[in-house]
Amino acid sequence: MFKTRNALFFALLSLTFFVSLILNLSLGQVTIPVKEVFNSILGSSASKETWEYIIINYRLPKAITAILVGIGLSISGLLMQTLFRNPLAGPYVLGLSSGSSLGVAFVVLGAGILPAFVSDVLLSSFGIIIASCLGSFCVLLVVMVVSRKLRDTATILIVGLMFSSFTSSIVSLLTYFSTAEQLQKFTFWSMGSLGNLPWTNIGVLTGSVLVGLALSISSLKALDSLLLGENYAKSMGLNIKKARYIIIIATSILAGSITAFAGPIAFIGLAVPHVSKLMFQTSNHKILFGSTVLIGAIIMLLCDTISQMPGLNFTLPINAITSIVGAPVVIWLLMRKKHLV
Repeated sequence: MFKTRNALFFALLSLTFFVSLILNLSLGQVTIPVKEVFNSILGSSASKETWEYIIINYRLPKAITAILVGIGLSISGLLMQTLFRNPLAGPYVLGLSSGSSLGVAFVVLGAGILPAFVSDVLLSSFGIIIASCLGSFCVLLVVMVVSRKLRDTATILIVGLMFSSFTSSIVSLLTYFSTAEQLQKFTFWSMGSLGNLPWTNIGVLTGSVLVGLALSISSLKALDSLLLGENYAKSMGLNIKKARYIIIIATSILAGSITAFAGPIAFIGLAVPHVSKLMFQTSNHKILFGSTVLIGAIIMLLCDTISQMPGLNFTLPINAITSIVGAPVVIWLLMRKKHLV
């Protein structure tokens, strides 16, 4: 009965994912018929050349980015919540997002003091991506060094929060001495964006997410053991330090690469694992992994569709949509669960 129920849920999620993808490609400032979407994707020519151009060059890359972002952040959130056994832990709890923000802030807000040709290179999309990667990588190195010295996993969580606070303070100082133009550029980056990524960048992001997912899959048994506490996991023969390293590295690759290419995206990593657990009523990470992947991709696609504001000539920040749409849904699910209990 339980397996049948799970199979039904997975079938429904797969169908919902497919529908969400088609809606995302069809709706926007220009509404394109579903039939024309299929023609463009499958290699047949659309009725209008402009429709095919919009789908292939704008909407399809953005949809793929949304799927990668939804999957990566959702899985990294699941890893962090299990590792720290804290329902409020998310993909950025180790300070990776703050490190990325600090790297971008140094480039965007501090480029004015550098020579013009240097600042032009740094302020390019490629320069901002490198700065974001370096910022999150530096924080990762510090966290890894600290984790070698500390045996208690909860202490690592506190260290990550302290790094977030420290880097946020430096960013605040940089913004205080910045011009309005610099502040606007940094604010736009912090709102997150799924568009404007060339296929080369999408390929790099895809590779990074796949590596992070592979490491996550290798940690599924360890995650099941850690649910019952580190002492139990040790008694089952689990190498706690090794498992912790792999989980932290997987989260860092997923959250760090996504932040670098799409900016800091709120809510998804924190909320999707809870939605998955409430839907499937299980703590088995093999089931949670698959369901979290599908739900994360679906929610991100739907949020991106809403942000495109179908029929209107402007696009809303994706960060605002993920929180506005998602937070009430999670609150409702939690209240419904409490009522049932």
